[in-house]
Amino acid sequence: MADLSIDFVGIKSPNPFWLASAPPTDKAVNVTRAFEAGWGGVVWKTLGEDPPVVNVNGPRYSTLMSQDRRVIGFNNIELISDRPLRTNLDEILRVKRAWPDRAMVVSLMAPVDEAAWRRLLPMTEDAGADGVELNFGCPHGMSERGMGSTVGQIPEYIQLITEWCKHYSRLPVIVKLTPNITDIRQAARAAHAGGADSVSLINTLNSVMGVDLDRMTMIPSTDGAGSHGGYCGPAVKPIALNMVAEIARDAQTRDLPISGIGGISTWRDAAEFIALGCGSVQVCTAAMVYGFKIVEDLCDGLSNFMDQRGYASIEAFRGGAVQTVKDWNALNLNHVEKAVIDQDHCIQCGRCHVVCEDTSHQAITATRDGRRHFEVREEDCVGCNLCVSICPAPGALAMRALASGEIDRRTGERVSGEYANWSMHPDNPMRVAASAD
Repeated sequence: MADLSIDFVGIKSPNPFWLASAPPTDKAVNVTRAFEAGWGGVVWKTLGEDPPVVNVNGPRYSTLMSQDRRVIGFNNIELISDRPLRTNLDEILRVKRAWPDRAMVVSLMAPVDEAAWRRLLPMTEDAGADGVELNFGCPHGMSERGMGSTVGQIPEYIQLITEWCKHYSRLPVIVKLTPNITDIRQAARAAHAGGADSVSLINTLNSVMGVDLDRMTMIPSTDGAGSHGGYCGPAVKPIALNMVAEIARDAQTRDLPISGIGGISTWRDAAEFIALGCGSVQVCTAAMVYGFKIVEDLCDGLSNFMDQRGYASIEAFRGGAVQTVKDWNALNLNHVEKAVIDQDHCIQCGRCHVVCEDTSHQAITATRDGRRHFEVREEDCVGCNLCVSICPAPGALAMRALASGEIDRRTGERVSGEYANWSMHPDNPMRVAASAD
């Protein structure tokens, strides 16, 4: 059976599934219940110096629902822990002593003030933490106070505070990055330059969830007014995967361990983050929607996948897909694919025909001979994959790669086995200009 245990920057846990710093990790009763359910670790909800912050006593969360009432997006305006610092530290010590085999990482937040970090770090270390996560990502409430994503958007601050933390603590330092930034690589490079042992990402995206058109107030609202919040859940997963991949393939940060966060709800989600370089994964929204016992499905599913593929450990496939993530201009322009309809699986709904006819390349014909019948006209198909993407019938539509030497009916040209990319393509104006020079 596959070994799910990990050693992430010296922090060991029986599986790679950690609860992210959030409401589920706010106190001992929650964390104990999570460990009893089987979570490999937690990142304790962000601590700051006393006096503690004050949260709103009203709606803090709101959701984006799919048509079948599944939560696909989640927004919160909750701040960091509103309990006394000493209360949190005492509970961390008690829980870690009771569960020595589980990862106990503590999230910290303080202003850009060396003295504040110097005070927080030794207390956290004395509480038995295995590592600290620096919250440079929270986009609401704390950012208005010069912390959270305000720090995470300034590489110089990231590097400076990371250096302080490495100086004042012996614990592994994980820097949590904000996605509310133009180029995630700049933030990751700054963390690396400051000596970070790891980065974790993504934190939540700045968002407004909607408007109550009857009351003409934003959602959620407190006494008739609301504030932008942090957006997470399955809908942010593609954004998170992109940012993880950017760090994993960047020459300056490719050796920097990554803890992946963002929309992880199933074992498959977790496996995708690991395949793009993550050594651990953090979950929040899925636990808040389904409860702590989902970790059983996460572990079973990942273990079965690894057994089927012959992966004995997480490290055996970590980063396996990174090399396939390329800049657009490195893609092979000689590669050709065409859509193919499997008539045995087609349910004749006609969606492929409608979307191709209205919004794409008019490459799917529709005929009626007792029943509706749809076919791909290869001479018009550009292989865009739209029909496959929207088809509701599993196995009814797929893409077929043309073999080298096969005739592309759309262009009338023979498919070349020779690799070509945009940087060398004759239609690239930069190549033409370079040739002229």
